[in-house]
Amino acid sequence: MRQDIRKFYEGKKVLVTGHTGFKGTWLSAMLHILGAKVKGYALAPEDSKPFYDLFLTYKIVESVIADIRNKEKLQEEIESFQPDFIFHLAAQPLVRRSYQIPAETFEVNVVGTANLLEAVVNLKKKCNIVVVTTDKVYENKEKHVLYKENDTLGGYDPYSTSKACTELAVNSFRSSFFNPKKYEFHQKAIASARAGNVIGGGDWNIDRIVPDIIRSLQQDKIIEVRNPKSVRPWQHVLEPILGYLKLGASLNEKPKKYSKAYNFGPLPKDHLTVKQLVKMAIKNWGGGEWKNISSTNKLHEAALLKLNINRAKKELKWEPKLNSEEAIRWAIDWYKQPGSMQAEFTFNQIRNYFIL
Repeated sequence: MRQDIRKFYEGKKVLVTGHTGFKGTWLSAMLHILGAKVKGYALAPEDSKPFYDLFLTYKIVESVIADIRNKEKLQEEIESFQPDFIFHLAAQPLVRRSYQIPAETFEVNVVGTANLLEAVVNLKKKCNIVVVTTDKVYENKEKHVLYKENDTLGGYDPYSTSKACTELAVNSFRSSFFNPKKYEFHQKAIASARAGNVIGGGDWNIDRIVPDIIRSLQQDKIIEVRNPKSVRPWQHVLEPILGYLKLGASLNEKPKKYSKAYNFGPLPKDHLTVKQLVKMAIKNWGGGEWKNISSTNKLHEAALLKLNINRAKKELKWEPKLNSEEAIRWAIDWYKQPGSMQAEFTFNQIRNYFIL
């Protein structure tokens, strides 16, 4: 698997926006292993102990610290780098935070994406672009259905709606500037990737279940769980990362065929409730307690969300390598490592993942 995907990225110039974030760091680390020349564009990490900072001495990426909303700076960096691939992950990624900064969430997620795509319009070379959105782009009726890529887009909270709007922006640029029927003229292929709830080492974001669990366990506190009955498409972060890379490689080979949206999530049997995830995490940690605080949660968060991943399985030959229990174990194992070993443990998990 590693050699199959390496041939597409070794020696290639890859721009990763949001490279200082959780998924951006994992993606940059995997691209580093594959031999790509990676340039990152993002804000400085906000976390108190940033995952990204673990890799500074490894120089896995040429880092540009700047705002995706700075249109001129973004275009300047893209023009100077001349990327072969772009993976756009820069975003305001938190549902509950979007209630606090709704306008900024739309500005970062929608306008920021438009800024990137406008810069690509002016790029005079072949380029493959994967815009990462979310599983929450669908008009979620909270029923036991697996959402497909052609289902209606929507959103209740500002974050979900901003990502649905991002998908519409991608469609607009694809039709107006990167139309697959005119690929020979513009040489740009663009697809969107809709991933389920990801877990894995290095995530310290607030209001995310695994970081909340780990902080509580490390401090010998009871884990407070907002919505224990909520069902999510949990998956280890390496699953969608490999999906993004496969999608980028497919765009490079057959741009007209793959310029569309793809879901990346677990198999149907691995959609777990929050309660199930918490219990598995406690088991793998070796102890801990939790309590239900649903009555204190005043903000709406979807109680049920499932994805249909048949398109990615059929067209990209991608499917999850880890079941839910294995994904949780891989995530908890990372947090058990001493800080001095976490970067190397990350590289080892990537290498081990490739040989599954």
